Amino acid sequence: MSYRLLRPLLFTLPAETAHRLTIAALQVAPSLRPREMAATLIQRVAGIPFPNPVGLAPGFDKNAVAPDAMLSLGFGFAEIGTVTPRAQAGNPRPRLFRLVEDRAVINRMGFNNDGADAVARRLRARKSGASIIGVNIGANKDSPDRIADYAEMTRIMAPLARYLTVNISSPNTPGLRDLQDEGALAALLDAVIAARGSVKTPIFLKLAPDLATADIDAICRIALDRRIDALIISNTTITRPALRSAHAAETGGLSGEPLRDLALQRLRDFRKASGAQIPLIGVGGIATVDDAWARIRAGASLVQIYSALVYEGPGLVRRIVKGLAERTRTEGMGSIAEAVGSE
Repeated sequence: MSYRLLRPLLFTLPAETAHRLTIAALQVAPSLRPREMAATLIQRVAGIPFPNPVGLAPGFDKNAVAPDAMLSLGFGFAEIGTVTPRAQAGNPRPRLFRLVEDRAVINRMGFNNDGADAVARRLRARKSGASIIGVNIGANKDSPDRIADYAEMTRIMAPLARYLTVNISSPNTPGLRDLQDEGALAALLDAVIAARGSVKTPIFLKLAPDLATADIDAICRIALDRRIDALIISNTTITRPALRSAHAAETGGLSGEPLRDLALQRLRDFRKASGAQIPLIGVGGIATVDDAWARIRAGASLVQIYSALVYEGPGLVRRIVKGLAERTRTEGMGSIAEAVGSE
């Protein structure tokens, strides 16, 4: 109710300004007392016991300034970033757009972040070490060797993160998605695994929804061969379904409701191509309990949300978590793990 009253005011501000104010408020706001999670929602992925399967997608808290405040809203885990070796300003503004009529967002942020050193200091200073914080890593836009950037980020962040996400699917850094090609991907993952060394932090790989069947098959072969711990399906899309908003023609990655069906289909495609041999994390257009449940039944062990928070507010997290517990119970399942891939 509070967010419904506040949202019209926030929507009078440019999207990025409203986002900055939200982050600033979270830094000073008292954390909510975490509620006890239903034991049926515990989901183990890559050896990590996630208290519930609903996570915060990266992009909201790029610089690890308020991850624990977000976890207090009811998330089972939070992913910060994308973080690059050196700080960078990102693309020129405006670069973040609300598509209110479509309940969507277009962004062309361009990996704006404070850089690895600043983010690492914040992660080391955290008081709550038991919660699950993942770190999404990327390469600097002007880097002469992007694979070396990912290796450097792995060395820095592997000791500080519960898991690392190798993000090669953002459409807003020119050429980055080329690392999804078979040869480049194999070289990248070899470098990341070598850089991880003895730490053994799980490695997740985040992929674009705009992939051909042959690409999906090749990615799954490489991921299985390198024993990647999970695939995150998917990032934003550069395709444009029918949209009503005045911002529909803006360049960048589209997220929110229009991405829902495409992201769900790609999840099914990766489930089939991998033979259900690698855990999947579903992202894109998840805004209701039904959306999350559909993603889990299609093969997602975990889900992540972000754009829906813009329209629904922070109460969405607890609604989805509570709804998944109820759905698990009404389906007669002893654990939500039984629902994964059950469609």
